[in-house]
Amino acid sequence: AADEPRAVLEGQKILSAGGSAADAATAVYFTLAVTLPSKASLGGGGVCMVFDHKTKKIEALDFLSRVPANIPPTASRPSAVPGNPLGIFALHTRYGRFQWAGLVAIGEKLARFGTQASRSLVTDLNPVAGALVADLEARKVFLQPNGKMIGEGSFMRQIDLSTALSSLRQRGPADFYQGKFARQLVAGVRQAGGSLSLSDLRAFKPQWKETLVKKVGNHQIHFMPPPASGGLVAAQMFGMLDDGDLFDDASADEKYHVLAETALRSYGDRERWLREDFSIANPPKTLISDRHLDQLIGNYQASRHLSPEAFQPAPKQRAENPSATSFVVIDREGSAVACALTMNNSFGIGRMAKGTGIMLAAAPTNRGKGPTALGPILVHNRSSNNIFFAGAASGGIAAPTALMNVFGRAMLAGEKLGRAMSAPRVHHGGAPDVTFYEPSMDASTKSYLTQRGHHIAATPILGLVNAVYCSGGLPRDPGTCVIQTDPRGSGLASNASE
Repeated sequence: AADEPRAVLEGQKILSAGGSAADAATAVYFTLAVTLPSKASLGGGGVCMVFDHKTKKIEALDFLSRVPANIPPTASRPSAVPGNPLGIFALHTRYGRFQWAGLVAIGEKLARFGTQASRSLVTDLNPVAGALVADLEARKVFLQPNGKMIGEGSFMRQIDLSTALSSLRQRGPADFYQGKFARQLVAGVRQAGGSLSLSDLRAFKPQWKETLVKKVGNHQIHFMPPPASGGLVAAQMFGMLDDGDLFDDASADEKYHVLAETALRSYGDRERWLREDFSIANPPKTLISDRHLDQLIGNYQASRHLSPEAFQPAPKQRAENPSATSFVVIDREGSAVACALTMNNSFGIGRMAKGTGIMLAAAPTNRGKGPTALGPILVHNRSSNNIFFAGAASGGIAAPTALMNVFGRAMLAGEKLGRAMSAPRVHHGGAPDVTFYEPSMDASTKSYLTQRGHHIAATPILGLVNAVYCSGGLPRDPGTCVIQTDPRGSGLASNASE
């Protein structure tokens, strides 16, 4: 399941041909690099969580784009050190079965011979179209011969990008990060007003990390570790939702109150541990310990909303990066990959490096261009070695809460995944003191929330989630697996057996 349909179709082909979850994830990524450059360009970065059924191992992979070592005064739009090519290579090297070249070629062919623009891309394109066409390189891709912006179904060819993908196919990421192509990329970035050096590229290394783990019975719920702090926020929310069956025991209306109150407490606590540079002030394991979570949720009242002023320091509103995309892949053996990718801004800096076709990611900063909201999750049962859930979300500050809205309903309250996905969502980010809700929420639920002191406000969409839920476990009971993309978006979910 992914936010862009063509990527799902290409991943499905790989699974049907016997590829692993990592092979399919590689195909999905290189398709997205072509079909969704607003969020998944070769210039961006991301995080993945990987479960390998053979080794019973779950790992987190951090390949977030980095701030360059030096940003020269001439850089009118500071750009990031790309992470996606080397990150996906690391994923494939460790867990792939198919040849790298064949998987990269999927994206290369789409770029060279052309593909139709999806609704997902055009939705991203419309708000920034004017600014984007100011860049000559971007204009080649996004303007039609008649001078109009591409629309849904318009034919797109990206010859320069196909050349970049050809280099990745033939030489792996070595040329991209250290060779002739690296020199071309650095020159193109500087010409575009970005910031990048050869030493930045050579120094970039993806990092394999231990996941953050919460246990429920024999299930282990794995969350993404920092600096993608969405994992910590989601882990804290989950721990509170599960505390004494708080969420499961709540009435239909109180479930919304519980979700808002746990989100408020997670984001209120975040004010104390998230530093300006995205580093974490406390050991993550301490922040998700039962003792700490008991302290956070201990003052919960079913009849009353907690004021953010109860937190010291009180949460303050931060600029958040709303632009990301996610996908999840699960194979017939039960291995799984869940990823979230970002350009740190929609279309990054809005410029391409000349001759490469690569849209450049914005340098991650605390001014709304950071990776803070990313955080895929996986649920595994060690005793049976079955996977039960894989999920990832986008939507800025609302991404972790969107994922927990769905996860809580499916895993804790036993709702079917489709119903959990389509249910109206709520979100409280600590500051401002507003509980946001989606317009499909019942009037009676809104009244229930206001009676408890919530200041409520409607917002069109709270996050986009992609998820797989196997209530009987995979590979044990594949018939129980349901895969869903968010109906709020324009993505696709597909089963390889379909």
